[in-house]
Amino acid sequence: MSLPPGFLDELRNRVSISQVVGRKVVWDMRKSNQAKGDFWAPCPFHQEKSASFHVDDRKGYYYCFGCQAKGDALTFLRETENVGFMEAVEILAREAGMQMPARDPVAAQKADRRSELAKVMEEAVKHYRLQLSMQGGAVARDYLARRRLGPEAQARFEIGFAPDQRQGLFNALKAKGIAPDLIVEAGLCARPEDGGAPYDRFRGRIIYPIRDARGRAISLGGRAMDPNARAKYLNGPETALFDKGRNLYNHGPAREACAKGAPLIVCEGYMDVIALVEAGFGGAVAPLGTAVTEEQLHLMWRIHDEPVIALDGDAAGMRAALRVIDLALPLLEAGKALRFAMLPGGQDPDELIQAGGRAAMEQVIAGARPMVDLLWAREIEGKVFDSPERRAALDKTLRATISRIKDPSIKVHYGEEIKRLREDLFGMNRSRGGRDEGLRSAPRDGGGWQPPREGGGWQSARGRGFGRAPAPALPLPATRSTLLAAAPDERVTEALRETMILAILVAHPVLVAEFEARLDRIVFADPGHERLRGLILAHCAEPPEAIAAALARAGDDLEKLLAQPHVRSAPPVLRRDDTDFARMCLAEELAKLQAARAVRSETEEAMEELAGLADEGLTWRITQATQALHQAGKSRLEDTSDLGEDREAMSAFLQSLLEKHGGGSGSA
Repeated sequence: MSLPPGFLDELRNRVSISQVVGRKVVWDMRKSNQAKGDFWAPCPFHQEKSASFHVDDRKGYYYCFGCQAKGDALTFLRETENVGFMEAVEILAREAGMQMPARDPVAAQKADRRSELAKVMEEAVKHYRLQLSMQGGAVARDYLARRRLGPEAQARFEIGFAPDQRQGLFNALKAKGIAPDLIVEAGLCARPEDGGAPYDRFRGRIIYPIRDARGRAISLGGRAMDPNARAKYLNGPETALFDKGRNLYNHGPAREACAKGAPLIVCEGYMDVIALVEAGFGGAVAPLGTAVTEEQLHLMWRIHDEPVIALDGDAAGMRAALRVIDLALPLLEAGKALRFAMLPGGQDPDELIQAGGRAAMEQVIAGARPMVDLLWAREIEGKVFDSPERRAALDKTLRATISRIKDPSIKVHYGEEIKRLREDLFGMNRSRGGRDEGLRSAPRDGGGWQPPREGGGWQSARGRGFGRAPAPALPLPATRSTLLAAAPDERVTEALRETMILAILVAHPVLVAEFEARLDRIVFADPGHERLRGLILAHCAEPPEAIAAALARAGDDLEKLLAQPHVRSAPPVLRRDDTDFARMCLAEELAKLQAARAVRSETEEAMEELAGLADEGLTWRITQATQALHQAGKSRLEDTSDLGEDREAMSAFLQSLLEKHGGGSGSA
C-alpha cells in the first residue's frame, strides 16, 4: 500500500520521538536538556551503563554514539517492537489520531474478502477446540498426554481435534450462517469432482491453527491419528489468506520473544515448535510442510539477524541443512547469517527435550556451527586429496560455491576462511620441518618451497656480518600516529584513497547523490571508514544539508578522519566552493581505488591457483586486471585534462604523501 505525499512528514510532526523512545529507556536527566528537546539515555540496543544514546526531539532523530544505531520514531518502533514498516505507521497513526489513507477499491475489496475468510477460519478453530474437549476427542487427548502436552499448552497453541466425519465442520459452520463458498474458499472444505456437497479436508486429525505475524488464523495443520493414513501431516491449501511459502508457524509469538533477546530457532514441525516453546525457547518457528523458501528466509532475518536452523542429526537432516545453505548463499548480507545445530542421534527437538530436558537443547544451540563449516564438510567428507588433480577439483568446486555470494564483503571473508581450512587440510600451516600426521593430502616429505620466516629471506642474509646497513631511525610519535604509517605497506595507497574519498564527500555533500551507485559498490577496509560510508548511503536521498547534519553527528569516526594531516591540507577539502574540482578528484580516486583492488584480488587468487595447477586463463585475467588499472589512471587523466594546474596540484599532493611513506616515514 502506497502512502500519499506528505503523510509521513505529518505523522512525524505529530508524534514526539522522545515520547516513543521514552517508553523503552530511562532518561539521564543530568545530561538531558528537556527545554531544548535534547535527551540522553543508556542505549536500548546494546548493553551499556553510560548515556550514549541521544534523542533530538526537535529534529525527530536518535543516534547512539556507542553502537551507531540511528533513525526516527518509525525506525525505533520497528527495531524495538520487531514490526514491519506499515505496522509501525499504523501504530503511530493511531497514537497521533491520524486516519490511515484510504486504499483503492480493488485492494479494499480483496482485503475485505480476506477479512471474511479470516473470520471463517476463527470459527473453524473454535469448532475444533470444542471437539477436542468432547467425548469423541478422548483418543486425541490421550495422544497429547503421551506427548506431555497439558491443558495449558493445548490452550496456548489452540490445539483442536477433527473427528473422522465427512461434513462435521461444514455443517457446523453452515449452521452459523456462513456461506458454503466462503468455507471452501478458506480451504476448510473441498468440492468433489462430481459437484456434490463440500466435504471436510481435515478428518481424524489433531488440528494446529496457523496464524500470521498479526495473529490472524490463516490456515490449519493436521496430524493423522491413523498410522496408516496417506499423509501423516496435512496443511490447508493455498488460499487468498494462506501462502505456505511465505509464512512460518508461531511467527508472531516468536517475533515478540526474539525482540526480548531470545534466539530464533528454526525446526521442522509443529510438535518441535511446541516442545521448544514449552521448554522456554520462545523464539521457535517452523516452515509449513515445505523446504525453507527464499521468502521464509527473509522473514527469519527480519525477526533475528542470525537464526539457528535446528535439524535432525541424520542424513535427511544434513541434506535439508545443505538445501538451506544453497538457498541462502546468494541472499547473505553483512549482519545477516545462519547457524546450524545438528541434533545428536537422529533425534528431533521434541525427542531431545523429553530425553535430556532444556539443558540438552541449550547445549545443542550453543554449539551451532556457521554455514561455512557445513559447506566445507560437504566438499571434503569421505574424499582423499592425494593428487594435484583432486586438489584442483576441490578448488574449482569451492570457487564456484563462493562465487554465488553476491555481497562482496562476505565473499571475501568466505574466501579467507576457506583458504585457511584448505591450508590446514593440505598441511600448509605446519612449521618448517614439521608434519601433520593423518592428513592424507599432506606431502610425503618436508621438502618443497616454504615461505621465509619473519626476519629472514634475502635481505636478512645479505645483512649478516661485514657491511651490515645501519638500523633505521625510530619514527617520531607524530609519525607513528599518521594513517600512512599505520596502514599495511601494500595497501597504504588504498587507505589514502579511502580517506580522500570520504573527506571530499564530507566537504561537498552535494556530490553524494551523484556518486551513490559507485560508492555503494565499494567496501572500505577500515571499520571507521566503512561506518562513515554506511552513514552517507543511509542519507543519500536527503538534501545536502541533511547529509551534512547527519555526518556532523558521526562522532569519533569523523573526528579521526578529519584529524589526518593529509586530509586537512588536501586541495578539494580546502576549496569547498569549487565543486567541479572536487567532482573530478572524487571520480579519479574512486576509479583508481576500484582498479587497484581488482588487480590485488586477481593477483591473490592467481597466487593461490599457482600453488596447484595454473590454467590457461590465469595470465589473461591478470593482464586484464592490470590493463584496467592503467586504463583507470589514463581515463581519469583524459577526463580531468581541463583542470590544468588544479589537477597537477592534487596529483603532486598525493604523490608527495606516497613518496614520504615509501622513503622512510620514520625519519626524525
